[in-house]
Amino acid sequence: EEEEEEEQTTTTTTVEMSDLKTKTTASKSFAREFSTSAFADNTSAVRRKMSAAVSVSSSSQEDRVDSEAFEQPQHRQTHSFNAVKVVILVGGPQDDTIFRPLSLRTPPPLFPVASVPLIMHHIRAAARVKNVKDIVILGQYSKRLFKDVVMKASRETGVNVSYFQEYERLGTAGGMYHFRDVMMHKHNPDVYVVMHGNICCDFPINDLLAFHGVKDGAKASILGIKASKVSANNFGVFVVDSETKAVEHYVEKPKTYINNTINGGLYVCSPSVFDIIQKCHTDRNDFDAFVSFEQNVFPELLNSSSSSMFVYECNVFWTQVKSAASAVYANRYYLQLQRKYEEETSSQLVDGGVASKDKQCDVSKHKILPDGVPLLAKQEEECATIVGDVSIHPTAQIHPTAKLGPNVSIGPFCIIDEGVRVRDSILLSGAKIKKNACVLNSIVGWDSVIGEWARVEGAKVGADPNNPATNIQQKTLFNKEGKLEPNITVLGEGVSVDDGVLVLNTLVLPHNDIKRSQKNEIIL
Repeated sequence: EEEEEEEQTTTTTTVEMSDLKTKTTASKSFAREFSTSAFADNTSAVRRKMSAAVSVSSSSQEDRVDSEAFEQPQHRQTHSFNAVKVVILVGGPQDDTIFRPLSLRTPPPLFPVASVPLIMHHIRAAARVKNVKDIVILGQYSKRLFKDVVMKASRETGVNVSYFQEYERLGTAGGMYHFRDVMMHKHNPDVYVVMHGNICCDFPINDLLAFHGVKDGAKASILGIKASKVSANNFGVFVVDSETKAVEHYVEKPKTYINNTINGGLYVCSPSVFDIIQKCHTDRNDFDAFVSFEQNVFPELLNSSSSSMFVYECNVFWTQVKSAASAVYANRYYLQLQRKYEEETSSQLVDGGVASKDKQCDVSKHKILPDGVPLLAKQEEECATIVGDVSIHPTAQIHPTAKLGPNVSIGPFCIIDEGVRVRDSILLSGAKIKKNACVLNSIVGWDSVIGEWARVEGAKVGADPNNPATNIQQKTLFNKEGKLEPNITVLGEGVSVDDGVLVLNTLVLPHNDIKRSQKNEIIL
Protein backbone atom coordinates (compact mmCIF):
# COMPACT_ATOMS: atom_id res chain seq x y z
CA GLU A 1 0.00 0.00 0.00
CA GLU A 2 2.85 2.39 0.81
CA GLU A 3 4.49 1.68 -2.56
CA GLU A 4 1.18 2.31 -4.37
CA GLU A 5 0.69 5.58 -2.53
CA GLU A 6 4.19 6.77 -3.42
CA GLU A 7 3.59 5.81 -7.04
CA GLN A 8 0.45 7.96 -7.13
CA THR A 9 2.05 10.98 -5.45
CA THR A 10 5.29 11.19 -7.41
CA THR A 11 6.38 11.99 -10.89
CA THR A 12 9.54 10.22 -11.94
CA THR A 13 11.12 10.75 -15.30
CA THR A 14 14.08 8.66 -16.35
CA VAL A 15 15.73 9.29 -19.66
CA GLU A 16 18.25 6.73 -20.89
CA MET A 17 21.26 8.02 -22.75
CA SER A 18 20.40 5.76 -25.67
CA ASP A 19 17.12 7.63 -26.20
CA LEU A 20 18.71 11.06 -26.65
CA LYS A 21 18.89 10.86 -30.42
CA THR A 22 15.22 9.90 -30.80
CA LYS A 23 14.11 12.85 -28.66
CA THR A 24 16.09 15.43 -30.66
CA THR A 25 13.31 16.21 -33.14
CA ALA A 26 10.60 16.45 -30.47
CA SER A 27 12.60 18.91 -28.38
CA LYS A 28 12.61 21.49 -31.20
CA SER A 29 8.92 22.17 -30.55
CA PHE A 30 9.68 23.59 -27.13
CA ALA A 31 9.92 27.17 -28.50
CA ARG A 32 8.07 28.67 -25.57
CA GLU A 33 9.87 26.71 -22.87
CA PHE A 34 12.56 28.22 -20.76
CA SER A 35 15.88 28.20 -22.54
CA THR A 36 18.74 26.02 -21.34
CA SER A 37 22.01 27.59 -20.17
CA ALA A 38 25.66 27.12 -20.71
CA PHE A 39 26.54 24.32 -18.33
CA ALA A 40 25.14 21.22 -20.06
CA ASP A 41 27.57 18.54 -21.14
CA ASN A 42 25.38 15.82 -22.60
CA THR A 43 23.07 17.47 -25.10
CA SER A 44 23.48 17.93 -28.87
CA ALA A 45 23.88 21.24 -30.73
CA VAL A 46 20.91 20.60 -32.99
CA ARG A 47 18.46 20.07 -30.14
CA ARG A 48 19.72 22.96 -28.03
CA LYS A 49 19.90 25.48 -30.88
CA MET A 50 16.35 26.85 -30.47
CA SER A 51 16.22 26.65 -26.67
CA ALA A 52 19.64 27.91 -25.63
CA ALA A 53 19.92 31.46 -24.39
CA VAL A 54 22.20 33.69 -26.39
CA SER A 55 24.76 35.40 -24.19
CA VAL A 56 26.53 38.36 -25.63
CA SER A 57 29.24 40.58 -24.31
CA SER A 58 31.39 43.51 -25.33
CA SER A 59 34.56 45.03 -23.96
CA SER A 60 33.01 48.47 -23.52
CA GLN A 61 33.92 50.15 -20.26
CA GLU A 62 30.44 51.74 -19.92
CA ASP A 63 28.15 50.22 -17.28
CA ARG A 64 30.52 47.31 -16.64
CA VAL A 65 30.11 45.34 -13.40
CA ASP A 66 33.02 45.25 -11.01
CA SER A 67 34.17 41.63 -11.28
CA GLU A 68 35.72 41.81 -7.81
CA ALA A 69 32.21 41.86 -6.37
CA PHE A 70 31.83 38.17 -7.22
CA GLU A 71 34.75 36.02 -6.21
CA GLN A 72 35.24 32.93 -8.39
CA PRO A 73 36.59 30.11 -6.19
CA GLN A 74 38.54 27.22 -7.63
CA HIS A 75 37.12 23.86 -6.55
CA ARG A 76 39.72 21.15 -7.01
CA GLN A 77 38.89 18.58 -4.35
CA THR A 78 37.39 15.20 -5.16
CA HIS A 79 35.46 12.75 -3.02
CA SER A 80 35.58 8.97 -2.63
CA PHE A 81 31.87 8.12 -2.39
CA ASN A 82 30.55 5.53 -4.86
CA ALA A 83 26.90 6.57 -5.00
CA VAL A 84 25.61 10.09 -4.33
CA LYS A 85 21.93 11.05 -4.17
CA VAL A 86 21.03 14.73 -4.43
CA VAL A 87 17.87 16.11 -2.82
CA ILE A 88 16.64 19.61 -3.73
CA LEU A 89 14.09 21.20 -1.38
CA VAL A 90 11.75 23.67 -3.11
CA GLY A 91 9.08 24.26 -0.43
CA GLY A 92 5.53 25.09 -1.41
CA PRO A 93 3.04 27.85 -2.23
CA GLN A 94 3.04 29.07 1.38
CA ASP A 95 6.64 30.26 0.83
CA ASP A 96 5.81 32.39 -2.23
CA THR A 97 4.25 35.50 -0.70
CA ILE A 98 7.45 37.56 -0.58
CA PHE A 99 8.02 36.80 -4.30
CA ARG A 100 4.72 38.35 -5.40
CA PRO A 101 3.50 39.49 -7.87
CA LEU A 102 5.78 37.16 -9.87
CA SER A 103 4.78 34.06 -7.90
CA LEU A 104 1.16 34.58 -8.95
CA ARG A 105 2.20 33.22 -12.36
CA THR A 106 5.05 30.80 -11.60
CA PRO A 107 6.63 29.29 -8.45
CA PRO A 108 9.96 30.90 -7.47
CA PRO A 109 11.95 27.69 -8.19
CA LEU A 110 10.75 27.90 -11.80
CA PHE A 111 11.31 31.63 -12.24
CA PRO A 112 13.81 32.28 -15.06
CA VAL A 113 17.16 33.52 -13.77
CA ALA A 114 19.80 33.94 -16.48
CA SER A 115 17.17 32.61 -18.94
CA VAL A 116 16.58 29.25 -17.22
CA PRO A 117 14.47 28.21 -14.22
CA LEU A 118 16.29 28.89 -10.97
CA ILE A 119 16.24 25.22 -10.01
CA MET A 120 18.11 24.30 -13.21
CA HIS A 121 21.23 25.93 -11.78
CA HIS A 122 20.99 23.53 -8.83
CA ILE A 123 20.42 20.54 -11.09
CA ARG A 124 23.33 21.37 -13.36
CA ALA A 125 25.67 21.88 -10.42
CA ALA A 126 24.56 18.54 -8.95
CA ALA A 127 24.88 16.70 -12.28
CA ARG A 128 28.53 17.75 -12.54
CA VAL A 129 29.37 16.01 -9.24
CA LYS A 130 31.21 12.72 -9.45
CA ASN A 131 29.09 9.55 -8.99
CA VAL A 132 25.72 11.30 -8.74
CA LYS A 133 23.15 8.56 -9.44
CA ASP A 134 19.92 10.56 -9.32
CA ILE A 135 18.48 13.92 -8.34
CA VAL A 136 15.26 14.16 -6.32
CA ILE A 137 13.17 17.33 -6.02
CA LEU A 138 10.89 17.55 -2.97
CA GLY A 139 8.09 20.10 -2.65
CA GLN A 140 4.41 20.80 -2.15
CA TYR A 141 3.83 22.22 -5.62
CA SER A 142 1.72 20.28 -8.08
CA LYS A 143 3.75 17.72 -9.97
CA ARG A 144 2.21 19.12 -13.16
CA LEU A 145 4.19 22.36 -12.72
CA PHE A 146 7.52 20.54 -12.60
CA LYS A 147 6.86 17.97 -15.32
CA ASP A 148 8.52 19.87 -18.16
CA VAL A 149 11.51 20.95 -16.09
CA VAL A 150 12.10 17.39 -14.88
CA MET A 151 11.93 16.03 -18.43
CA LYS A 152 14.27 18.67 -19.80
CA ALA A 153 16.75 18.32 -16.92
CA SER A 154 16.89 14.54 -17.32
CA ARG A 155 17.39 14.81 -21.06
CA GLU A 156 20.02 17.54 -20.78
CA THR A 157 22.15 16.14 -17.95
CA GLY A 158 21.76 12.40 -18.56
CA VAL A 159 21.01 11.95 -14.85
CA ASN A 160 17.70 10.62 -13.57
CA VAL A 161 15.70 13.58 -12.19
CA SER A 162 12.49 12.99 -10.20
CA TYR A 163 9.90 15.16 -8.51
CA PHE A 164 8.14 13.93 -5.34
CA GLN A 165 5.09 15.89 -4.23
CA GLU A 166 4.34 16.33 -0.54
CA TYR A 167 0.64 16.63 0.20
CA GLU A 168 1.22 18.27 3.58
CA ARG A 169 3.95 20.44 5.04
CA LEU A 170 6.66 17.96 6.07
CA GLY A 171 9.64 20.25 6.70
CA THR A 172 13.16 20.14 5.30
CA ALA A 173 13.83 16.66 6.75
CA GLY A 174 10.29 15.25 6.96
CA GLY A 175 9.97 14.91 3.19
CA MET A 176 13.10 12.79 2.99
CA TYR A 177 11.80 10.58 5.77
CA HIS A 178 8.34 10.25 4.19
CA PHE A 179 9.92 8.93 0.98
CA ARG A 180 12.65 7.05 2.84
CA ASP A 181 12.20 3.78 0.93
CA VAL A 182 13.03 5.46 -2.36
CA MET A 183 15.70 7.62 -0.75
CA MET A 184 17.54 4.79 0.97
CA HIS A 185 17.18 1.83 -1.40
CA LYS A 186 17.13 3.21 -4.95
CA HIS A 187 20.77 3.10 -6.15
CA ASN A 188 21.80 2.39 -2.52
CA PRO A 189 23.48 5.77 -1.94
CA ASP A 190 26.24 6.01 0.64
CA VAL A 191 25.82 9.78 1.04
CA TYR A 192 23.13 12.43 0.48
CA VAL A 193 23.51 16.00 -0.71
CA VAL A 194 20.66 18.27 0.43
CA MET A 195 20.23 21.62 -1.33
CA HIS A 196 17.80 24.40 -0.49
CA GLY A 197 16.11 25.48 -3.71
CA ASN A 198 16.12 29.22 -2.94
CA ILE A 199 19.86 29.78 -2.70
CA CYS A 200 22.20 31.17 -5.34
CA CYS A 201 25.89 30.34 -5.12
CA ASP A 202 28.73 28.47 -6.81
CA PHE A 203 27.66 25.20 -5.08
CA PRO A 204 30.99 23.74 -3.85
CA ILE A 205 29.44 20.26 -3.64
CA ASN A 206 32.62 18.33 -4.47
CA ASP A 207 34.56 20.20 -1.81
CA LEU A 208 31.85 19.59 0.78
CA LEU A 209 31.73 15.87 -0.07
CA ALA A 210 35.52 15.59 0.23
CA PHE A 211 35.40 17.44 3.55
CA HIS A 212 32.67 15.12 4.85
CA GLY A 213 34.57 12.01 3.76
CA VAL A 214 37.64 12.73 5.89
CA LYS A 215 35.72 13.51 9.09
CA ASP A 216 35.48 10.39 11.24
CA GLY A 217 31.99 9.81 12.61
CA ALA A 218 30.49 12.67 10.64
CA LYS A 219 26.73 12.38 10.16
CA ALA A 220 26.24 15.83 8.64
CA SER A 221 28.49 18.47 7.11
CA ILE A 222 27.09 21.92 6.39
CA LEU A 223 28.28 24.74 4.15
CA GLY A 224 29.15 27.71 6.34
CA ILE A 225 29.05 31.26 4.95
CA LYS A 226 30.36 34.44 6.54
CA ALA A 227 27.72 37.14 6.97
CA SER A 228 27.75 40.64 8.37
CA LYS A 229 26.72 41.25 11.97
CA VAL A 230 23.63 43.07 10.74
CA SER A 231 22.27 40.15 8.70
CA ALA A 232 23.64 37.12 10.59
CA ASN A 233 20.64 36.92 12.93
CA ASN A 234 18.32 36.31 9.97
CA PHE A 235 19.83 32.86 9.43
CA GLY A 236 20.86 29.79 11.38
CA VAL A 237 24.17 30.53 13.16
CA PHE A 238 27.00 28.12 14.06
CA VAL A 239 29.69 28.26 16.70
CA VAL A 240 32.51 26.13 15.29
CA ASP A 241 35.72 24.69 16.75
CA SER A 242 38.48 26.52 14.89
CA GLU A 243 40.67 23.40 14.58
CA THR A 244 38.33 20.44 14.05
CA LYS A 245 35.48 22.45 12.45
CA ALA A 246 33.05 20.51 14.64
CA VAL A 247 29.85 22.34 15.54
CA GLU A 248 29.77 23.34 19.20
CA HIS A 249 26.52 25.30 19.14
CA TYR A 250 23.73 26.03 16.67
CA VAL A 251 20.84 28.48 16.92
CA GLU A 252 18.21 29.05 14.24
CA LYS A 253 17.68 32.81 13.74
CA PRO A 254 18.89 34.00 17.15
CA LYS A 255 17.49 37.18 18.70
CA THR A 256 20.94 38.46 19.65
CA TYR A 257 24.27 38.30 17.85
CA ILE A 258 26.19 35.05 18.42
CA ASN A 259 28.50 34.56 15.45
CA ASN A 260 28.72 35.48 11.77
CA THR A 261 29.07 31.93 10.38
CA ILE A 262 25.63 31.16 8.97
CA ASN A 263 23.92 28.11 7.52
CA GLY A 264 24.50 28.08 3.75
CA GLY A 265 21.60 25.73 2.94
CA LEU A 266 23.84 22.99 1.50
CA TYR A 267 24.26 19.78 3.51
CA VAL A 268 26.01 16.44 3.11
CA CYS A 269 24.43 13.69 5.24
CA SER A 270 25.36 10.09 5.94
CA PRO A 271 22.60 7.42 5.71
CA SER A 272 22.52 7.26 9.51
CA VAL A 273 20.79 10.66 9.51
CA PHE A 274 17.52 8.81 8.87
CA ASP A 275 17.82 7.29 12.34
CA ILE A 276 18.07 10.80 13.79
CA ILE A 277 15.01 11.94 11.83
CA GLN A 278 13.07 8.91 13.10
CA LYS A 279 14.11 9.72 16.66
CA CYS A 280 12.82 13.27 16.21
CA HIS A 281 9.46 11.76 15.22
CA THR A 282 9.18 9.35 18.13
CA ASP A 283 10.40 11.74 20.83
CA ARG A 284 7.55 14.18 20.19
CA ASN A 285 4.80 11.56 20.75
CA ASP A 286 2.45 13.15 18.24
CA PHE A 287 1.28 12.54 14.71
CA ASP A 288 2.89 15.65 13.22
CA ALA A 289 5.05 14.62 10.24
CA PHE A 290 6.89 17.96 10.19
CA VAL A 291 10.62 17.55 10.85
CA SER A 292 13.18 20.25 10.12
CA PHE A 293 16.92 19.83 9.75
CA GLU A 294 17.45 23.25 11.26
CA GLN A 295 15.01 23.04 14.18
CA ASN A 296 15.03 19.32 14.99
CA VAL A 297 17.82 17.29 13.39
CA PHE A 298 20.79 19.59 14.02
CA PRO A 299 20.02 20.07 17.74
CA GLU A 300 19.54 16.29 18.07
CA LEU A 301 22.93 15.65 16.45
CA LEU A 302 24.57 18.03 18.91
CA ASN A 303 22.88 16.29 21.83
CA SER A 304 23.86 12.81 20.67
CA SER A 305 27.51 13.47 19.84
CA SER A 306 29.76 16.51 19.92
CA SER A 307 31.72 15.37 16.84
CA SER A 308 29.02 14.21 14.41
CA MET A 309 28.26 17.57 12.76
CA PHE A 310 30.84 19.73 11.02
CA VAL A 311 30.91 23.01 9.13
CA TYR A 312 32.82 23.54 5.90
CA GLU A 313 33.58 27.26 5.84
CA CYS A 314 33.85 28.58 2.30
CA ASN A 315 34.18 32.16 1.07
CA VAL A 316 31.99 31.96 -2.04
CA PHE A 317 29.29 34.21 -3.42
CA TRP A 318 26.03 33.31 -1.68
CA THR A 319 22.58 34.82 -1.49
CA GLN A 320 18.97 33.75 -1.15
CA VAL A 321 16.44 34.22 -3.92
CA LYS A 322 13.32 35.07 -1.94
CA SER A 323 12.28 38.36 -3.48
CA ALA A 324 12.20 39.92 -6.93
CA ALA A 325 15.18 42.13 -6.07
CA SER A 326 17.28 39.10 -5.18
CA ALA A 327 16.28 37.49 -8.50
CA VAL A 328 17.84 40.42 -10.39
CA TYR A 329 20.95 40.07 -8.24
CA ALA A 330 21.14 36.30 -8.89
CA ASN A 331 20.62 36.93 -12.59
CA ARG A 332 23.75 39.09 -12.61
CA TYR A 333 25.83 36.40 -10.91
CA TYR A 334 24.68 33.49 -13.07
CA LEU A 335 25.27 35.49 -16.24
CA GLN A 336 28.81 36.08 -15.06
CA LEU A 337 29.29 32.35 -14.42
CA GLN A 338 27.96 31.65 -17.91
CA ARG A 339 30.45 34.09 -19.42
CA LYS A 340 33.28 32.41 -17.54
CA TYR A 341 32.20 29.02 -18.84
CA GLU A 342 32.05 30.26 -22.43
CA GLU A 343 35.53 31.78 -22.18
CA GLU A 344 36.92 28.46 -20.94
CA THR A 345 35.32 26.49 -23.80
CA SER A 346 35.63 29.02 -26.65
CA SER A 347 38.19 26.84 -28.47
CA GLN A 348 35.39 24.40 -29.37
CA LEU A 349 33.58 26.97 -31.50
CA VAL A 350 31.01 25.89 -34.09
CA ASP A 351 29.99 28.54 -36.62
CA GLY A 352 26.27 29.21 -36.33
CA GLY A 353 26.52 32.62 -38.01
CA VAL A 354 24.98 35.96 -37.13
CA ALA A 355 22.43 37.54 -39.46
CA SER A 356 20.13 40.53 -39.73
CA LYS A 357 16.50 40.13 -40.79
CA ASP A 358 13.82 42.75 -41.41
CA LYS A 359 15.80 45.40 -39.52
CA GLN A 360 15.85 43.15 -36.45
CA CYS A 361 18.80 41.35 -34.90
CA ASP A 362 18.32 37.67 -35.71
CA VAL A 363 19.81 35.83 -32.74
CA SER A 364 18.37 32.43 -33.68
CA LYS A 365 21.61 31.78 -35.56
CA HIS A 366 24.64 32.41 -33.44
CA LYS A 367 28.09 31.07 -32.82
CA ILE A 368 27.73 28.03 -30.59
CA LEU A 369 29.79 25.28 -29.00
CA PRO A 370 29.45 21.66 -30.15
CA ASP A 371 27.01 20.87 -27.32
CA GLY A 372 24.74 23.78 -28.33
CA VAL A 373 25.96 26.29 -25.74
CA PRO A 374 26.08 29.86 -27.15
CA LEU A 375 29.47 31.49 -27.34
CA LEU A 376 30.08 35.14 -26.48
CA ALA A 377 29.26 37.25 -29.55
CA LYS A 378 31.25 40.09 -30.99
CA GLN A 379 29.50 43.37 -31.55
CA GLU A 380 27.91 43.12 -35.01
CA GLU A 381 27.42 46.22 -37.17
CA GLU A 382 23.72 45.59 -37.84
CA CYS A 383 22.79 44.37 -34.35
CA ALA A 384 21.96 46.12 -31.10
CA THR A 385 24.63 47.67 -28.91
CA ILE A 386 25.63 45.16 -26.26
CA VAL A 387 27.26 46.09 -22.93
CA GLY A 388 28.49 43.39 -20.57
CA ASP A 389 26.58 40.13 -20.08
CA VAL A 390 23.26 39.81 -21.89
CA SER A 391 21.16 36.68 -22.45
CA ILE A 392 18.73 36.77 -25.37
CA HIS A 393 16.29 34.02 -26.27
CA PRO A 394 16.48 33.00 -29.97
CA THR A 395 12.84 33.97 -30.56
CA ALA A 396 13.25 37.55 -29.31
CA GLN A 397 13.23 40.44 -31.80
CA ILE A 398 15.82 43.13 -31.08
CA HIS A 399 16.02 46.36 -33.10
CA PRO A 400 19.61 47.22 -34.12
CA THR A 401 19.37 50.70 -32.53
CA ALA A 402 18.57 49.30 -29.07
CA LYS A 403 21.17 49.23 -26.30
CA LEU A 404 21.19 46.29 -23.89
CA GLY A 405 23.21 45.46 -20.79
CA PRO A 406 24.91 44.86 -18.62
CA ASN A 407 23.16 42.02 -16.75
CA VAL A 408 20.05 41.64 -18.89
CA SER A 409 18.00 38.50 -19.62
CA ILE A 410 15.44 38.67 -22.44
CA GLY A 411 12.88 35.87 -22.60
CA PRO A 412 11.06 34.14 -25.46
CA PHE A 413 9.09 36.22 -27.99
CA CYS A 414 10.07 39.58 -26.48
CA ILE A 415 10.07 42.60 -28.80
CA ILE A 416 12.56 45.43 -28.33
CA ASP A 417 11.85 48.43 -30.59
CA GLU A 418 14.22 51.12 -31.81
CA GLY A 419 16.09 53.32 -29.38
CA VAL A 420 15.23 51.20 -26.34
CA ARG A 421 17.64 51.08 -23.37
CA VAL A 422 17.61 48.07 -20.99
CA ARG A 423 20.02 47.58 -18.08
CA ASP A 424 20.16 45.28 -15.02
CA SER A 425 16.73 43.85 -15.79
CA ILE A 426 14.80 40.68 -16.61
CA LEU A 427 12.26 40.73 -19.44
CA LEU A 428 9.88 37.77 -19.27
CA SER A 429 8.19 35.96 -22.13
CA GLY A 430 6.15 38.10 -24.51
CA ALA A 431 7.18 41.48 -23.07
CA LYS A 432 7.22 44.40 -25.51
CA ILE A 433 9.27 47.57 -25.09
CA LYS A 434 8.23 50.31 -27.53
CA LYS A 435 10.31 53.05 -29.14
CA ASN A 436 12.79 54.99 -26.99
CA ALA A 437 11.56 53.49 -23.72
CA CYS A 438 13.99 52.88 -20.86
CA VAL A 439 14.02 49.91 -18.45
CA LEU A 440 16.52 50.00 -15.57
CA ASN A 441 16.80 47.70 -12.51
CA SER A 442 13.41 46.14 -13.15
CA ILE A 443 11.51 42.98 -13.96
CA VAL A 444 8.97 43.27 -16.77
CA GLY A 445 6.28 40.59 -16.49
CA TRP A 446 4.88 38.20 -19.04
CA ASP A 447 3.12 39.90 -21.99
CA SER A 448 3.56 43.35 -20.45
CA VAL A 449 3.85 46.40 -22.70
CA ILE A 450 5.88 49.55 -22.02
CA GLY A 451 4.89 52.53 -24.15
CA GLU A 452 7.02 54.90 -26.18
CA TRP A 453 9.34 57.19 -24.20
CA ALA A 454 8.19 55.56 -20.96
CA ARG A 455 10.71 54.97 -18.18
CA VAL A 456 10.51 51.97 -15.81
CA GLU A 457 13.20 52.17 -13.17
CA GLY A 458 14.02 50.67 -9.79
CA ALA A 459 16.69 51.19 -7.18
CA LYS A 460 20.07 49.78 -8.12
CA VAL A 461 20.88 46.33 -6.78
CA GLY A 462 24.62 45.99 -6.34
CA ALA A 463 27.45 44.55 -4.29
CA ASP A 464 30.22 46.38 -2.52
CA PRO A 465 33.48 44.70 -3.67
CA ASN A 466 35.12 45.75 -0.41
CA ASN A 467 32.52 43.95 1.70
CA PRO A 468 32.35 40.18 1.01
CA ALA A 469 29.19 39.80 3.13
CA THR A 470 27.15 42.43 1.28
CA ASN A 471 25.68 39.88 -1.15
CA ILE A 472 23.89 38.13 1.72
CA GLN A 473 21.82 41.13 2.77
CA GLN A 474 18.17 41.21 1.69
CA LYS A 475 16.36 44.51 1.22
CA THR A 476 13.01 44.76 2.97
CA LEU A 477 9.88 46.16 1.33
CA PHE A 478 9.06 48.53 4.20
CA ASN A 479 11.18 50.45 6.68
CA LYS A 480 10.50 50.81 10.41
CA GLU A 481 8.15 53.72 9.75
CA GLY A 482 6.04 51.58 7.43
CA LYS A 483 7.12 53.41 4.28
CA LEU A 484 8.03 51.56 1.10
CA GLU A 485 11.78 51.26 0.73
CA PRO A 486 13.36 52.04 -2.67
CA ASN A 487 13.63 48.72 -4.45
CA ILE A 488 13.54 47.35 -7.97
CA THR A 489 10.42 47.94 -10.03
CA VAL A 490 8.35 44.83 -10.77
CA LEU A 491 5.58 44.68 -13.36
CA GLY A 492 3.33 41.65 -13.03
CA GLU A 493 1.79 39.71 -15.88
CA GLY A 494 -0.07 41.67 -18.57
CA VAL A 495 0.76 45.17 -17.27
CA SER A 496 0.50 48.11 -19.67
CA VAL A 497 2.46 51.35 -19.21
CA ASP A 498 1.27 54.31 -21.29
CA ASP A 499 3.53 56.46 -23.44
CA GLY A 500 5.77 58.89 -21.54
CA VAL A 501 4.89 57.51 -18.09
CA LEU A 502 7.50 57.19 -15.32
CA VAL A 503 7.25 54.14 -13.02
CA LEU A 504 9.83 54.39 -10.23
CA ASN A 505 10.44 51.92 -7.35
CA THR A 506 6.95 50.46 -7.76
CA LEU A 507 5.34 47.01 -7.55
CA VAL A 508 2.50 46.52 -10.02
CA LEU A 509 0.18 43.54 -9.71
CA PRO A 510 -0.98 41.72 -12.85
CA HIS A 511 -3.25 43.18 -15.53
CA ASN A 512 -3.02 46.84 -14.53
CA ASP A 513 -2.94 49.81 -16.88
CA ILE A 514 -0.55 52.52 -15.70
CA LYS A 515 -1.79 55.78 -17.23
CA ARG A 516 0.09 58.26 -15.03
CA SER A 517 3.50 58.34 -13.37
CA GLN A 518 3.99 56.35 -10.15
CA LYS A 519 6.71 56.55 -7.51
CA ASN A 520 7.23 54.31 -4.44
CA GLU A 521 3.82 52.69 -4.79
CA ILE A 522 2.20 49.26 -4.75
CA ILE A 523 -0.44 49.17 -7.49
CA LEU A 524 -3.11 46.59 -6.66
